[in-house]
Amino acid sequence: MAKLKLEDIEALLPHILKRANIARYEDGCVLIGNRSKYPFEKSFVRCGSVEDVAVAIETMITQGVGPWVAAVHAMAMRADQLKGKTGLVEELKIAKARLIQTRPTNTLIRYRLEDVLGHAVTALENGTDPATAILSRITAILDEMYAFYALRAQHGEKLLEDGDGVLTMCFAETSFVLTLALAKASGKNIIVYAPETRPYLQGARLTAPSLHEIDIDVRLITDNMPTALMAEGCIQKYMTAADLITLDGHVVNKVGTFQNAIAAKYHGIPYYAFAWGCDPNKPDRASIEIEHRDPADVKMCMGHSTTLSQIGAIYPAFDITPPAFVSGIITRHGVLSPEALKDGFEQ
Repeated sequence: MAKLKLEDIEALLPHILKRANIARYEDGCVLIGNRSKYPFEKSFVRCGSVEDVAVAIETMITQGVGPWVAAVHAMAMRADQLKGKTGLVEELKIAKARLIQTRPTNTLIRYRLEDVLGHAVTALENGTDPATAILSRITAILDEMYAFYALRAQHGEKLLEDGDGVLTMCFAETSFVLTLALAKASGKNIIVYAPETRPYLQGARLTAPSLHEIDIDVRLITDNMPTALMAEGCIQKYMTAADLITLDGHVVNKVGTFQNAIAAKYHGIPYYAFAWGCDPNKPDRASIEIEHRDPADVKMCMGHSTTLSQIGAIYPAFDITPPAFVSGIITRHGVLSPEALKDGFEQ
């Protein structure tokens, strides 16, 4: 399997997945690609404080890998703001705690923040600049991350056959998009069915435009259409990202993922989740905290009310798919069964 160079990976990606467009530190501020405005506007939210970054994450300015990428850049910004002052480490710990609160379900943000904090502490002990150390570490993490994206994509591409219809959910991010780009480059004709993903419409606003940008045949559908399309024989594979996977193989992803997995299993359609690995601190589904977001969002669509204000609503942001419904986890090591994932754990 030929190794893709970082510049080759970047060239295959749509606008919002290019690394500089996710989040970066520039002129004393963290710039976060504003996915809430995409695809109608390509813009950035400028954050001058840790709290600004935290609020941007909580209000869905970014999602997927975006929260942790924005969060680690917030740590670099805070270290830069406190350059030469006492109490820097304690202030960075306070910043870390606030940023972790923004995404209680996806625990990767915690690992990344602890990682860069460790590099800041080491820099201080060695008499070097903590902000520079954090930024250097971020570059190294992103280089490795995009290389791993490519490995997962190469494994994912082998699962696709010419003429496949592929169902996804929400915005399955870089490994999935690269998988489709590689399939196209190898001459495979693939149709992607992208549910709109209420209430934030990530499928409509992120997945469909991103795939269209790189010339992948994509069909937007409503969230209640997948089973009907499976019954009609339109779908041969189901592929999503994974926000979290437990040690025993439960897949946590955007709410709606589980119901599609149930329907896929009934119709004999394999379900694959792209993942960096499993969380060693999450042994089973009982250890998972499901984030509940503002129920008012359920009563809105693109800023317009869809029901009466007096009506109640509920908004669990994620659901949990048991391993029995998962055909394989696509990792940089290959496609692993959910039960075997802990043996090939990658962090």
